[in-house]
Amino acid sequence: MLAPLAAHAQQSNDYAAMLSYLNQSRIDGRTLAGADGAITVNMAAGDLNQQANLMGIANGRNAHITVDARQQQSNNLSLSDTAMDASATLGGQALNGASGVASINQASGNGNATLNVVTATLAQQGIRETNDEALAASGALASAGGQGAVNSGRSAGTRRVAVEASALQGFDGVLQLNQIAGSGNATANQLSISVQSTP
Repeated sequence: MLAPLAAHAQQSNDYAAMLSYLNQSRIDGRTLAGADGAITVNMAAGDLNQQANLMGIANGRNAHITVDARQQQSNNLSLSDTAMDASATLGGQALNGASGVASINQASGNGNATLNVVTATLAQQGIRETNDEALAASGALASAGGQGAVNSGRSAGTRRVAVEASALQGFDGVLQLNQIAGSGNATANQLSISVQSTP
């Protein structure tokens, strides 16, 4: 009778090990080394993660661009009773020598929201000034909703994010990077540029 119980315990341990592996994300090797232009990467490991990369470019006499992105989740419930070990790593020679606009979202864990927004306008008529309140209300919103607190007497596991020294060497341009390891986190990047062309 003990043999079936031992086999069941081993299967449970194997399943827990597999789930912990599913909460690891890594961009490595020579991924996107030497890339040029608009570079977007979304990498998620886990469950219920939301990610977005949005870019907009407008050029013309009365050029104008608006990006409106909304992410929301709520009432998520994690059924796992094991500690979560989560990591998000950018390593190797990833993006070495790359140039342009790079928006990268790396989420490891559950119920996370990441967002990047880039807009650029080249208009022939005037420069519009924008204050902080207008930028904050521009429509970029990331919300992962409430997550239950871990208070079970067990270890909550480890969380790790890293950009290794060997990555991003020689990168030239705009880099937006969100790295999350855990649950119920929200991150966002936003860059808006408006330039008046010369006659």
